[in-house]
Amino acid sequence: MTDTALVTGGLGRSGRWICDRLADEGWDVVCVDRDHPGFETWGREGVDFRAADVTDRGEVTDLVAGVDPDAVVHWAAIPVPTRHPDGRVFDTNVGAAHSVLVAAGRADARIVLASSESTYGFPFASERTLPEYLPVDEAHPKRPEDAYGLSKVVAEEVAASVARRHGVQVASLRPSWIQYPGEYTCLVNQENPQEGAGNFWSYVDVRDVASLVVAALETDFGGHEPFLALADDNCLGRPTAEAVREFYGGLPEQCDLEGEECAFSNAKAREVLGWEPDHDWRSAADEDVETPSLVAE
Repeated sequence: MTDTALVTGGLGRSGRWICDRLADEGWDVVCVDRDHPGFETWGREGVDFRAADVTDRGEVTDLVAGVDPDAVVHWAAIPVPTRHPDGRVFDTNVGAAHSVLVAAGRADARIVLASSESTYGFPFASERTLPEYLPVDEAHPKRPEDAYGLSKVVAEEVAASVARRHGVQVASLRPSWIQYPGEYTCLVNQENPQEGAGNFWSYVDVRDVASLVVAALETDFGGHEPFLALADDNCLGRPTAEAVREFYGGLPEQCDLEGEECAFSNAKAREVLGWEPDHDWRSAADEDVETPSLVAE
């Protein structure tokens, strides 16, 4: 029998890549979003659609109980904090995470949560502060000042709580700025490095995010674990330590960066999940790859 994965935010820009990859890997995918693509619209093979408001606890409880999924990928959230009031960002992201993850835990489903490198507090900080060490890993202290980063920290605590209470496996993925083949907007940093200093010029290809979701669902590790998800290099095309020194006025005492190596470490995802990012800006920025539509042709 084929396993079923329920994906919230599945019609979003990155969510559809995740749904498509899961279907390619043989999962039956239930793509959940606020709106249905049309009741006369059929999903591609392996994909079905549901409409639900994931901030509505009753709707989420009914939805998850009705589908009874083997896995839940909670990808729905407000992803751009600067375009919404802080209260809306926090309440929406935390409320939805609690509703979805608790329902998933009760269903004994494996869970993947969309977290962020914003949990550390660097991207939206009022003043630039050096990390305690470089590269940053999952154990680095989290000190967000903004509603978005704080909402992701709280969501990860919800994930840990659900893992303890229900004995399910939960992976909180912390991607950086997600990029799309043929549309690598992060390359604006090469012209204006000041703009990318908040996340140390890091990025990740959406296809690598999707492959990490699959790896997190198909690998046994138990309990709740966070995993960073980034390309192995920066998007500047110059040594990372050199750029950090220039824009932060120095380096932390412990700095083990070589060349253009990313300021965040993928070591844990490699060691635990066997995951490697396959894409970088030099090869993917001009790629011509069709965006998954999820709709049968």
